[in-house]
Amino acid sequence: SSIAALANLDAKFERGLYWCFWKSLSAKLRAANLHLARFFSPRTVCVIGATDDPCSPSWMSWDQLRRWAEGAGARVVPVNPKRTTVDGLECFPSVLDVPGEIDLAAILIGRPELVLPDVASRGVGFAVLFSAGFAETGEDGEARQEAIVEMLAGSELRLLGPNTTLNAFQPFQDDVAGARRIGLITQSGHQGRPIYQAQELGIGLKAWAPTGNEADLEAADFIGWFARQEDVGTIAAYIEGFKDGRSLCLAADEAARHGTPIVVVKVGRSDLGRSWAKSHSGHLAGSDRVMSAAFRQFGITRVDALDELLDVSQFLARAPAPSADGVAIYSISGGTGAHVADLAAARGLPVPEFEPETQELLHEWIAPFLRVSNPVDSGGHPTGDERGPKILRAILDDPNVGALLVPIPGAVPPISETFARDIVDAAKETDKAVAVVWGSPVGTEPAYRDILLPSGVPVFRTVGNALTALGAWRDHHAFTASYESPFSEPASTPSGTALDARRVLGGRRGALPEASSKELLAAYGIPTTRERVARSGPDAVRIADEIGHPVVMKISSSEILHKSDLGLVQVGVEGAEAVRSTYDELMRRATEAAPDADVDGVLVSEMVTGGVETILGVVQDELFGPVVMFGIGGVSVEVYDDVTFRIPPFTRAEAARMVREVRGLPLLTGSRGRPAVDLGAIEDTIMRLQQLALDLHDEIVELDVNPLVAGPDGVVALDALVVLR
Repeated sequence: SSIAALANLDAKFERGLYWCFWKSLSAKLRAANLHLARFFSPRTVCVIGATDDPCSPSWMSWDQLRRWAEGAGARVVPVNPKRTTVDGLECFPSVLDVPGEIDLAAILIGRPELVLPDVASRGVGFAVLFSAGFAETGEDGEARQEAIVEMLAGSELRLLGPNTTLNAFQPFQDDVAGARRIGLITQSGHQGRPIYQAQELGIGLKAWAPTGNEADLEAADFIGWFARQEDVGTIAAYIEGFKDGRSLCLAADEAARHGTPIVVVKVGRSDLGRSWAKSHSGHLAGSDRVMSAAFRQFGITRVDALDELLDVSQFLARAPAPSADGVAIYSISGGTGAHVADLAAARGLPVPEFEPETQELLHEWIAPFLRVSNPVDSGGHPTGDERGPKILRAILDDPNVGALLVPIPGAVPPISETFARDIVDAAKETDKAVAVVWGSPVGTEPAYRDILLPSGVPVFRTVGNALTALGAWRDHHAFTASYESPFSEPASTPSGTALDARRVLGGRRGALPEASSKELLAAYGIPTTRERVARSGPDAVRIADEIGHPVVMKISSSEILHKSDLGLVQVGVEGAEAVRSTYDELMRRATEAAPDADVDGVLVSEMVTGGVETILGVVQDELFGPVVMFGIGGVSVEVYDDVTFRIPPFTRAEAARMVREVRGLPLLTGSRGRPAVDLGAIEDTIMRLQQLALDLHDEIVELDVNPLVAGPDGVVALDALVVLR
């Protein structure tokens, strides 16, 4: 009992180390979130390097900051040892000489490290570094940036940048419709310009965080803060790379728990994109496949272009939660409705048939030869008179409708003006989502400019973006409705697990032989084949007799990892003579293939037939740490390339999602007469492997279980490889 108690304590300690890491990150994010209001709404702004000389490179920045502070009601204080006044304001030689509390220091000089110690000792809340020449330029710049980070260690000063812009310090319009706005985060300042300028189209912006190189404050800090703001309906971000993927997970968890959607353009899908991301912001772009999996895990919507970022974000900010799953399509043209319905179906958006009562009601105002089952074709004329509001109300009242999409290919005066007003009025009277696609390329028509844009009704310029937004809207609300945060206290590890794992590892380093790798899996309750290592031919015969013929025989060595490629695996060996001769032949081949390798002997294993070959593993990602992988496996796993990933910790529901998103799911659920496999057993195994990954996160470099054969009665690991640091 004492050994069991010690083992359980050891397991909790090991897993606790990893949880302490998560908790420390969480505490950091919370601390940033508590104070960012002071950054976005400072009372006193100190501008170091301020000048009223229009020939100076700092003049434009000072001028913008001065005008912004005046508009925001903040006190702006110039600091420059070479001047006594700047634009009529008293100028101080040092930040140490500025009286009163300072919320924000904007540092315009080229070598900010010269003044940062004074800024930190002065008790300033935030500093913004605009100058470039840091991590984005290479090794020398990285060293310079790291020196700044070390300089500020232990101080309470929080830093934005370096290599950032003035985008956070410009006016935001208050006269836009809707209570919820977009919180904008960009690592490249110019890439947020389309979202900022969308204010002219009536789309509200809460604030803009141009994070630059993220020497201190990073995108995750702002995601967490925006998620807590009641007037933020969506967080929109342009990201080139994350400083730490795990801080992203914590911030995204915060947003998911608050129901705040995150929409991201993430650079780095291609090798070219990754190379530019590195050179531009000095970040590691990370594995794009793991990044996409992390986005799915935490409900982040990934889009490809800035126009999609704007359109999806504005719709998520404005649209209410769906009360039904279906999308209604209403147009004055049957061709338009049919076209949009086709595109919606191709994207997996349901376009349900209306209830008979709804169709009967619609035909009171629409000619009987026109379609009203969904999509609806009004023929044009009813849309422009008193029948228009009744048609819209009837569509929105149908219980199968959660959203109404109105594609208007072009202006048809005076119908379009009346139609637009009716749509705006209907949107005010319903709790369902209403959106318009204004297809005219002109964009100056009164119906569009004067009626739709100021109304707060989401308006799109392309059908494609509208459907993308509708899909993201449905997915977001489905995700948040069932979301369970994985960041609760860790469950107790079963007694003996850590002790058994440590016994198997035994202080080893590098690759483990297959038998030891499977022993580690077994310590976590993962089923493995019955087997033993034979040291001689007669020994192999005895083991085969005990296990039962036929058997699988393969070389056991921590130095020969790809045994099948070298002909060092023999399947279906039956009979004493065959077992003995196979032992000798495998040992001979091993000597020829790897004469210097340390060979333990031959692993004699039970032979398992049937089932579906899957793959399960743990990999170390440079941004997220240990990552669990699942997919369709076997010798052709590279050909199938059908794998998915999750970042520990995750819930059992997430493990189930993981299994169901592989393309080979029909192989697991039963097809062409094959029985369905035990999906619950796969999920159990994923959760056990996750526990192993958490417990041994500092020791496991790579773990592959391939194949993990899944059948109707459970799973069994036929082969395994564990590589230690």
